[in-house]
Formats: sequence, C-alpha cells, structure tokens
Amino acid sequence: MRRRLRQVSSLRATFTVSFAAVAAAVTVLVGFLSYDAAARLVRVDQQTVFAEVVQDLRDQVREHPLHPSDFASSDPDHDGPLNNIIRPSRTDVQVIGPRGVIVDHGVPPLPVDSHDRAVADDGTAGKLEEKKDVDVVGDHYRLATVSLGSGRGAVQVAQQFSDTEDLLRQLQQRTLVLVGAVVIAAGLFGWWLARRITRRLVRLAGAAEDVARTGRLGIQVPVTGYDEVARLGRSFDRMLGRLAQSEEDQRRLVQDAGHELRTPLTSLRTNISMLRRIDELPPDAREEIVADLALESRELTDLVNELVALAAGQSDTEPVRRLDLAELAEDVAIVARRRTGRDVTVRTTGDTTVDGRPTALQRAVSNLVENATKFDRGGTAPIEVVVTGPAPQSGGGHSGDSGVAASSGGHRGPVRVEVLDRGPGIGDDDLVRVFDRFYRAADARSLPGSGLGLSIVREVSTAHGGTPFAYPRKGGGTVTGFTVES
Repeated sequence: MRRRLRQVSSLRATFTVSFAAVAAAVTVLVGFLSYDAAARLVRVDQQTVFAEVVQDLRDQVREHPLHPSDFASSDPDHDGPLNNIIRPSRTDVQVIGPRGVIVDHGVPPLPVDSHDRAVADDGTAGKLEEKKDVDVVGDHYRLATVSLGSGRGAVQVAQQFSDTEDLLRQLQQRTLVLVGAVVIAAGLFGWWLARRITRRLVRLAGAAEDVARTGRLGIQVPVTGYDEVARLGRSFDRMLGRLAQSEEDQRRLVQDAGHELRTPLTSLRTNISMLRRIDELPPDAREEIVADLALESRELTDLVNELVALAAGQSDTEPVRRLDLAELAEDVAIVARRRTGRDVTVRTTGDTTVDGRPTALQRAVSNLVENATKFDRGGTAPIEVVVTGPAPQSGGGHSGDSGVAASSGGHRGPVRVEVLDRGPGIGDDDLVRVFDRFYRAADARSLPGSGLGLSIVREVSTAHGGTPFAYPRKGGGTVTGFTVES
C-alpha cells in the first residue's frame, strides 16, 4: 500500500511539476518578449519625439534670425518658439546668451560646459551639440544644445528618460509578479488535474492488487469516461473477464475429465482385481477379461489423447498461414480410408482458401470424419466431405449436397466444411448439445469415444471466426460441420 501511494504521489508530483514548468517557461518567454517589445517601443518613441523637437528647433533658427529673448519663458501669449518646443514633448528648455551666460534657466537648471559655450558663440545657426546621458539633480536626461548663430547664444533642450526607465522597471516588476502568479496557478491546476487523472489509476491499481492478492478474477473494475485511462480500465476489465472465463473453462474441463476418467479406471481396477484369480477362471472368462482390459486401456488412451488435443486446440501458438481447406480435407480422407476401409469422398465448390492454423483445422475435419465412421459403422454408402467456399470473381458456383450457395461478388464469405453420413442420425434433443464437452447421446454411450471430438470442432471453428452446426440429412443420417471465415 505504501509503495502504491509513493508511486501515485510521484506521478502526481511529476504531473504538477511538469505542468508548472511548462507554464513557467511559456509565461517567462511571453513576458520577456512582451516586456522587451514594450521597452523598445517606448524608448524608440521617446527618442524619436526628442529628435523631431531638436530638428524643428534647428530648422527654426536657420530660417529666422532668433535671439535669446524670443525663447523667454515669460511670453504672455504662449505662442513663441519656446512653446512650440515644450508642447509636443514636455521637454526642459534653457536659453544661453553670448559667452555662455544663462538667460533663462530651465526647470530644473541644465548644466553648461565649455562645449555648450562654444556652440553659443558659434556663428553658424543650427549647430548641434548632443549628449545622450546627463545627470541633472539625480535624474538622467538627453541634452541637445542648438546655436542661434552670429554668436547670439544657444538653446538647450533636455528630455528626462529616467522616469521612462522607472516606468519600464515597474512594468518589469509587474511582469515578474504575473509570471509568479501564473506559475503558482499552473502548479495548483496541474496538481488538481494530476489528482483527477491518477484517481482512476489508483482505483485501477487497487483492483489489480486485489486480483494479485486474492486470486479472484471476478472483481469489477470501475470505469468512467472515454479517454485513454477509461480505455485502459475497460481493457483491463475485459482481460479479467476473459481470464475468469478461461479459469472457469479449465475448472469444468478438469471436473468433466475426472468424471469421464473415473469410469474406465473403475473398470480397469475391477478387471485387474480379477487377474488375481485368473487361474481359477475358465478359458472363456480369461479371454473376456483380457479383451476388456485391452478395450478399457484403448479408451483411456483415446480419452487422454482427446484431452491433449483439446488443450492444444485452445492454444494459439500455432502460426496462421494461408491454406486450402479442400486439400486439407483430401488429406484427412486419405487417412480415413486407410484406417477404416470406408469410402470417403471429397467434393469442392468455390474458393476454399482461408487464413488458419493447419494442425487445428485438420484435427477438426478429422474428428468429423471419425465421428461419421463411428456412428455409421455398418454402412456401405460413402462418407461425403463437402467443402464450399465463395464463388470466384470471374463466375458463379453452386454447392452440391450441402445446399449452401456460394457468395458472389467481390466480398468473400465464409468457407463451409460438411461431413455427411447415412448413420442412425441424431435426435432433436441431442442436436443442441452434441458440441458440448463429454456429452454423448443416450444411444451412443455404448460406443467407444470420449465425447470430446465435436467439442474440439467447436473450439477450432470459434477460434477461426466460424460456428459449428449439425442437422439431420435428407434420406437419413446426419450433416455435421463448421464454418471458417475466409
């Protein structure tokens, strides 16, 4: 239990950390790109505005002979060149007279150095001296000095960009806070999602551990939803159902086999006990005991062989390959003729090739033929094997005694194998049970056999996607067989 909790906790932690990590990576990337784009945009915009103001000032002083007094901040009409500079950019303006004397201080006052004085005394209007980072009372400014020409002085224009950096710094802090909030939210959501997903996995793991601990395969697996976890649960439930059915089949097989083995073993034990007094018995009794021993040992051997064949028929280890059921039926007929001396004929109609396991299918056909010869022991009419497949693409076909029409067209149908005899037939009550394990009709219990032959036919047919069948034959006898999907 602790191990399972550790595994589940680890899975939940992995989900949570992974979800939070992905969300953090995406948020950091988006936040960084957004901040970088915003910062670039703001800085470029501020710099562009300042450059336009400086250029407008240079154009004015080049076009008109302006004096320092024209830029006085005391202009009552607010229509002078000073206002044209301040309005669009909210810049700080300071006016310098000849020899660098400050005529009108800026707010705050701007520094004037030797380069600025030289520009003020310059005879060319519009000469520019620009400084990109000037400290003014603890703040950072862009500073441009533009000469008025003819030594009349200069105008200093400054734009503070430290407040812009403060704004961007606040934006950066808010972005970091947002990233942290998103990471925390993603972690909480990832934990909730992992808990929701692993909750069903926990139930599924619990069911698997219950099966391993108790050995009970009939445990119901809780399944909800339609996602991959639900599909896993349904597949696990179906697997348990198949295993439970297989276990039940094995249990019934062992019980039925024990019941069937008990009869010949009891008879053998009785006859063996008689052997102790064999010297006291007449010759006829001795011969009868020996014959009974031979018969019982032969039936016991056949029963064991049938059980082994049934177990082998349930195995799917034999590889599937393309084969012709008509050829397989002909091989079975040859062996049956040699063993029984009976005439066994094979008739074929249509395409009889299928994908199947050769040994299992041969065993099924052989059991049908052996069953027919056993119940038609004194008959003289031939045992007929009819193999009917779908009609080929190029033409139609018809079946003979089987009465089954071959399918036409491009879609292939099942291949049908029938064995027809002229024996005493099977009663209506027995027809529905002849393919059950160890079942033998009342009038057949005196005949040798285990009752497993037709059950093997059913197992093989079902494994190949078909069904077994048995029905009375016109004129007497029985038709038994099976189908195989082609």
